[in-house]
Amino acid sequence: MSSLLPLILLSALSLASPLSPEAANAGSAAVNPSNEGKPASEGVTTFDGVALAGIEAAPAPEAVIASGSSIPQTGWTVTADSAQAGNPATSAIDNTTTTFWHTEFNPVLAPLPHNITINMGSSYLVGSTTYLPRQDGNSNGNIGEHVIQLSTNGATYTTVAFGTWIDDNTLKTSIFTPTNAQYIRILALSEAGNRGPWSSAAEINVYTASGTAPPSPAGNGAWGPTIEFPLVPVSAAIEWSTGNLLVWSSYNPSTFGGSNGVQTITATYSPATQLVTQALITNTDHDMFCEGLSMNFNGQAISTGGNTDTATSYYDSPSNAWSKGAVMNIARGYQAQATTSQGNAFVIGASWSGGTGGKNGELYNPTANTWTLLPGCPVAPMLTADAQGVYRADNHGMLFGWSNGYIFQAGPSVAMNWYGTTGTGSQASAGSRTGDSDAMCGDAIMYDAVNGKILVVGGSVDYQDSNATTNAHIITIGTPPAVPTVQTINSMSYARAFANGVVLPDGTVFITGGQVYANPFSDATAQFIPELFNPTTNTFKQLAPMAIPRTYHSTGILMPDGTVANGGGGLCGNCATNHYDAQIYSPPYLFTATGTLATRPVINSVSVASIKVGGSFSINTNIACTMFSIIRLTSTTHTVNTDQRRIALTPTATSGTTYTFTIPSDPGKALPGYWYVWALNSAGVPSVSKTIKITLT
Repeated sequence: MSSLLPLILLSALSLASPLSPEAANAGSAAVNPSNEGKPASEGVTTFDGVALAGIEAAPAPEAVIASGSSIPQTGWTVTADSAQAGNPATSAIDNTTTTFWHTEFNPVLAPLPHNITINMGSSYLVGSTTYLPRQDGNSNGNIGEHVIQLSTNGATYTTVAFGTWIDDNTLKTSIFTPTNAQYIRILALSEAGNRGPWSSAAEINVYTASGTAPPSPAGNGAWGPTIEFPLVPVSAAIEWSTGNLLVWSSYNPSTFGGSNGVQTITATYSPATQLVTQALITNTDHDMFCEGLSMNFNGQAISTGGNTDTATSYYDSPSNAWSKGAVMNIARGYQAQATTSQGNAFVIGASWSGGTGGKNGELYNPTANTWTLLPGCPVAPMLTADAQGVYRADNHGMLFGWSNGYIFQAGPSVAMNWYGTTGTGSQASAGSRTGDSDAMCGDAIMYDAVNGKILVVGGSVDYQDSNATTNAHIITIGTPPAVPTVQTINSMSYARAFANGVVLPDGTVFITGGQVYANPFSDATAQFIPELFNPTTNTFKQLAPMAIPRTYHSTGILMPDGTVANGGGGLCGNCATNHYDAQIYSPPYLFTATGTLATRPVINSVSVASIKVGGSFSINTNIACTMFSIIRLTSTTHTVNTDQRRIALTPTATSGTTYTFTIPSDPGKALPGYWYVWALNSAGVPSVSKTIKITLT
């Protein structure tokens, strides 16, 4: 669910109303920035360093409903499985917000699930819908878990969106891949507040899509149904034990401003059930927005600092629980964080919260639950020349754990560095990304860990109010602290800042979203056409366009089936650019030359569940396969994903369709933790992954 409509619709609304401090800070203008170590203007005249006057407030529901892309309700008919006397289904399409449809509760209490179906009388290329809960001050019937389906004939329906809406009376906008339809059906599976088995709606509206229907998936890939969350998914991690996608925002589902500093709202998407569940995390006393984030050797997501600037929390997948860790020595927000080859978490930078400057490195030992300062790891050598100074210049370091406990810093500064994490730490220059500029909020992806190859793309010189670049470079690192090689390659087709980069099983890299002009909390200049990097040719190919802008605070992460979840953006209170959703992208390798779904190979079994670095294991597949790889499970926030890396595997022995492989012996390359195992057939079609744990000993 998104709080805005497609860009063509927004432009028609002439949104000139700026965001107020109250709207940005969840109703509270009495924010004391100094208590959070932030600039005095924060939450008063600025929001995340951006002038409040430049952030557009969300339009009134009436303005959205009456916009130019709204399909006229004239001639529409509607049916529902149930309706209370005085609250008929027609009240949901009567072009007024003062009436509402409500399922029957007297004399008979109609049970969930419920459905309401609209016949628009003609077929349209539909791109979005809006659902407005009742506006009479009563929340009974607010729809929670739901499915939105479209049909051309009223008999065969296609799901275009599903998930869970927030339990409030705000307008819910669902944007999805453009689809031809005459009928729209909403299935209500739960009541958002669990108050009773009823459903209600003040208005349901449907909007035409901009542009055309999507291209054939052949060579382009395809975007699947929209997954709607009860929060803006700013951070994400894969649960290794379930394959579920865990996401979170801040203390509030729609903003981080005015934080109470003691809680985080999370949601979980289950691909197996296609259900979205939510949870409020209070036991760690941690608002995990703008945190450092990485996965440790046991597959636990470690979240540090952020709105609660010294806190540490970690998530354990099998127990589905967050726990509280030790506090950091230095308060931080927007820090870089990476897992070392010795099992620790290294953090550096982060002047967004906790005061500015001096955010030198420190190390977290998850076994001992202790933090140790590393005075030999100064932050100064990795600063960018940002126009806002160190407040931005030490943010979002591109870090990679490597051999012998070293961390390689690939960006965003044009200056690169090696940080040693043993003893009191060390720092050595690694040269510069020759031919590039500072690449703040660009992407760095280790697509070939064995050969130390990192793709760095996009970004901008300054965090905001700055033109993004199309730049693309390959960094090849070796034995630290040797200076790596840097190769300038063909540029991307489109300039991007705030984009996301995801390495795929075949070694290609999916680049999605971003902005041509870096402007937080705006979808202007959003880039809708993703690209695919081919490491064989060092070129970029354009792919199927996306329907939803993915700019500042968006995420991208590889799913266990080889698809990519791409979601989020916004988190600016009652603003016009909150995106409470994600879409699943299926890359071209999942389709045949005619655009039909390809038959996938199957990994029947993996010989071991756990293996130490340097060890061997086998897999058995249902057919002959020609390419194999492993990819480390990941976590991501703010374009940063220090966990992901791919290792191509070559069989050391083959017997029929049983293949044996040896894991690299260097834990700096085969960084311990949980990894996806992939097998690809001769057409390059990947299996659904299996999971294996690589250990240090």
